[in-house]
Amino acid sequence: MNSNPRQITLLKVVQELGSVSVDQLADKLGVTLQTVRRDVQRMAETGQLTRFHGGVRVPSSTTENMGHLQRVSLNAEAKSRIARSVAACVPNDCSIILNIGTTTEAIARALLQHKGLRVITNNLNVAATLSANPHSEVIVVGGVVRGRDQGIVGEAAVDFIRQFKVDIALIGISGIESDGSLRDFDYREVKVSQTILTHAREVWLAADHSKFNRPAMVEVGKISQIDHLFTNAAPPEPFAALLADAEVQLHITD
Repeated sequence: MNSNPRQITLLKVVQELGSVSVDQLADKLGVTLQTVRRDVQRMAETGQLTRFHGGVRVPSSTTENMGHLQRVSLNAEAKSRIARSVAACVPNDCSIILNIGTTTEAIARALLQHKGLRVITNNLNVAATLSANPHSEVIVVGGVVRGRDQGIVGEAAVDFIRQFKVDIALIGISGIESDGSLRDFDYREVKVSQTILTHAREVWLAADHSKFNRPAMVEVGKISQIDHLFTNAAPPEPFAALLADAEVQLHITD
């Protein structure tokens, strides 16, 4: 940790937001752009931050996601707000599919008061939550259970999902890169998510602010495949333009 108090504060801001532009950092810290750029350069050289065009983010692996318990606690309140926003838009008496992720698990909790839902999921945590709702039906995808997060992956899961066409796919993602690609880490999980995208009449993506400019190894799809994006803060550039070009309806909770 750099002993400069301003740089310590800068690092805390980036850790809280996940990714942030240089302009935003200057505003939050009350310093000039030149000062922020100088601090960011020094902190990137020591590995404390990772730079991207116009901003910085917390360093992360492109090949392996964080552990499930760590992801549950990361931006938990933001995920809860996003989940409530999603649930408010989901009508009763419809079919939905939820994939693997801590954000979709939060959405499941927010849907507990809905009626007449038919839910398909490859997430055993989602299934356990929504099975407590006596007014909805839960269908669990078959396949290999991934022990670290209770996700179901593999070709059997893909084949199972191909039988259905649901009203809404409610999906989470590990990262959204500036080229408009939606990304994740496990190619077996990605195969399932890709199938979900093509077997839903509408696709709703739920992603907190830390997912923007977060790299991951495997491409799930493109922003253009999304109908609605639910997040907790205005996306940084260039995502506003990408979303507008793709005609994605943006829902911001904060």
